[in-house]
Amino acid sequence: MVTCRDILNLKMDGVELVAGGEGLNRVVSWVYLVQTKPYRDHMNQGNFALVVVDYVRFDFDEVGRALEELVELGISGFGISVVDDREEIPEWLIKRADELKLPLFYVRWEGASFVDISQSVGKLITETDIINKRTGDYLYNLLFGYDVNERYVEKISGQFGIDFSKPYRVGIIAVDRKYGVNLEQDEHIYEYYANCLNQEVLKMDGHPMFMKFLNKFVLLFEAKPDKEVEHELEAMLNRLDSNPSFDGIIQSTCILGAAYTDPGKYGQSYQEAKSLIPKKDLLPNPSHKKVLSLSTMGIYKYMFHGDNQREILDYCNNKLDRIEKYDNANGTFLEETLLTYYMNGFNTVRTAESLFIHRNSLLRRLDKIEELLEIKLSDYMEYLDLINCILVKRFMFL
Repeated sequence: MVTCRDILNLKMDGVELVAGGEGLNRVVSWVYLVQTKPYRDHMNQGNFALVVVDYVRFDFDEVGRALEELVELGISGFGISVVDDREEIPEWLIKRADELKLPLFYVRWEGASFVDISQSVGKLITETDIINKRTGDYLYNLLFGYDVNERYVEKISGQFGIDFSKPYRVGIIAVDRKYGVNLEQDEHIYEYYANCLNQEVLKMDGHPMFMKFLNKFVLLFEAKPDKEVEHELEAMLNRLDSNPSFDGIIQSTCILGAAYTDPGKYGQSYQEAKSLIPKKDLLPNPSHKKVLSLSTMGIYKYMFHGDNQREILDYCNNKLDRIEKYDNANGTFLEETLLTYYMNGFNTVRTAESLFIHRNSLLRRLDKIEELLEIKLSDYMEYLDLINCILVKRFMFL
């Protein structure tokens, strides 16, 4: 995707970077001309903002206030032009941009016009989209093509530097979103997230192939023995999801299929990853890992392919019968409490916070569970058996 660094590299006449060099890798979604308030009604995250100091609507004090507000709204860069170049950008504004790590450009009055900048950035974004689509088309055919022959594999290998003698695996990045009252703004945030994700993947070692497909993001990468790429993905998704622009709004999980050396089986790796997406929120994941695979299911993955499924399900039903009946009759959540208590490492404070209840209410629930099941929750073998029964039932009914 296009970044502020790409805008700088255009070397447009009269456009110079004066501050915020640390933020040059910020992704640019489009160009925004700062004119009238409220800015929120017109600006989208990732916009490269342009403003003219005309001494009527904007002097430098007003520009400074606009900058602060636009940064809160998620701009990627800021370009300032001054009528007739009457004065330079003041040092206090340059210092503030450096503090924010916001690329700040001075656009000379006699240099490139805002129209030139808008057209150049728009052209860059369009060209990048074409390149991304081309990569996506190759990956799509590789995963779903009916005839992945040697000639096609050789062509991809030459263009993307893939060594098909090594094992590769597919990852599907599934995105969970929270929607607000402004659906149009939600879509802009999601598109900006997709652009940022694309930019992060492009920077990864090994340069995975990447595409957006059916509201998910798919990548193909070399499966190294030390799980180097998986660790890189984990760090990347944690970094991206904790970004103030997305924190609490968008959260992603990468589901991995198995690794194969035969390109004809990459589609199978995709299907394996896809089959786990509905299960991702049920997997035991107390450390909130961002990268999950079939191996994450542990022993559970062996329970759904034999002839003893009825026997397993009967055992789980019998084990949980009393608390399930109590929950149904009283509108309580004892079963969910059991699982949440386990996921939070038997920590009563964290468990109560996760369940949005008072700690004393949690303790009463735990006492009730012990009473109904006639067990002690300090018996960890008994507790683990209950957790296994809960998870097995949930997996079976998906």
